[in-house]
Amino acid sequence: MSLGPEEQRTLASVLDTILPPSKQGQRAGAGGLGLVNHIQEVLAESPIMQPIIASGLAAAQAAARRRGAGDFETLPQDARQRILEEISAEQPDLLPSLTFHGYVGYYQHPDVIQTLGLEPRPPHPKGYEIEESDLSLLDPVRARPKLYRE
Repeated sequence: MSLGPEEQRTLASVLDTILPPSKQGQRAGAGGLGLVNHIQEVLAESPIMQPIIASGLAAAQAAARRRGAGDFETLPQDARQRILEEISAEQPDLLPSLTFHGYVGYYQHPDVIQTLGLEPRPPHPKGYEIEESDLSLLDPVRARPKLYRE
């Protein structure tokens, strides 16, 4: 599914509403990172999601226009949030789908990984350092009797 320019702008604003930029400006929002392309790839692979997203974006634009705004993206963050909550009541599949796929794309983005203090690379083959844990915390579990049949 290929979104038109207006739908792409609306989707970017919706993504920025779900995953907004950090207040200190160190991390961009999901829309600002260009995750519209990621969502379009997801939609191409999952045709069942296409009408959900398309109708949700249309509903967001219609709600913005009813409020006197030219477009959804011109509204302030709190107004966009209220619109998404209203749409969610009518279209319960929209926000969970966008939130899940938005988070997947967001936390795989090299800029976000770098701001988290990690190298923007796959974890394999070099791996990442993991803090050593206190394995004695598992002693009560180990002391329990077996909960299964032999």
